Amino acid sequence: MALLKKINQILLLLLILTVCAILYNKVHKAPSALRNEADDLESPKEMEEEIPVVICAAAGRMGATVAAISSIYSNTEANVLFYIVGLKNTIPHIRKWIENSKLKEIKFKTVEFNPMVLKGKIRQDASRPELLQPLNFVRFYLPLLIQKHEKVIYLDDDVIVQGDIQELYDTRLAPGHAAAFSDDCDLPSTHEMVRSVGMQNTYMGFLDYRKQAIRDLGISPSTCSFNPGVIVANMTEWKNQRLTKQLEKWMQRNVEENLYSSTLGGGVATSPMLIVFHGKHSTINPMWHIRHLGWSPDTRYSEHFLQEAKLLHWNGRYKPWDYPSVHTDLWENWFIPDPSGKFKLTRPDS
Repeated sequence: MALLKKINQILLLLLILTVCAILYNKVHKAPSALRNEADDLESPKEMEEEIPVVICAAAGRMGATVAAISSIYSNTEANVLFYIVGLKNTIPHIRKWIENSKLKEIKFKTVEFNPMVLKGKIRQDASRPELLQPLNFVRFYLPLLIQKHEKVIYLDDDVIVQGDIQELYDTRLAPGHAAAFSDDCDLPSTHEMVRSVGMQNTYMGFLDYRKQAIRDLGISPSTCSFNPGVIVANMTEWKNQRLTKQLEKWMQRNVEENLYSSTLGGGVATSPMLIVFHGKHSTINPMWHIRHLGWSPDTRYSEHFLQEAKLLHWNGRYKPWDYPSVHTDLWENWFIPDPSGKFKLTRPDS
């Protein structure tokens, strides 16, 4: 009997210890796991990847910058950081506009662009002087302006984004490629528009093939061009390949030899990129760059097609904040009036 009583006491003790162990695990280990999960969420390594978007803010066009930013911010949950590039005299205006509007919640940094880096590299061209504005060349200098990111999105100011910018950021670049662009022959739905307005979509429309320096490149004049108004760029490859230096070289050669001009297809900022990135760029999903909306005040895309588009680009003379222009309602959906009243839309009844 004494032995049986001893065994029962031992079993009871083991049972008590087991219950205590279970209770300890519930009380201590579960909260510990929650704490670790919270710590992971707060750890910089686990934070959502930042998507840097570079866009310019030029005098007289800041409403475009604001509309583009508004459209991006409203259509994504991604962690977007806007780099707003301007000249010294324009930055205070755009900063005030953002901070005094519903965009005050965005993450942004202003970057001053020094136009002196372009000295001696731009050939004066009276036919379209707006294409010679310094900020048109910001895209050439991305690694110098934006230094802490491996991958960057650059957008022209005359765009609106209807899709999630994360999708564009996830564009894959092939090994050795520093950038992805939209090919001008990539979307059959736009071909009729291109033909009807006389828009060029080959290298012949941008480069002067009468010049020996252009013929020496060995690029067929019928090669499909691309549009650098939307760029997904790899900063490491860009720097390693010294692409800014290459672009500057062709700018300087144009000053000396007039190899391309704004009287051709796309002005003076596109042509050097067509040369330097020929055969060395990846492609963007065509629906992420529906363009030519600013090429004619009369020709329009179908509403269904525009609703399916992820990004709309009013490249050309006819901008949606001016008159005449097309599909202005889509652009105005994202426009935020200037609190200072300096920027005003031009409309037929204004």
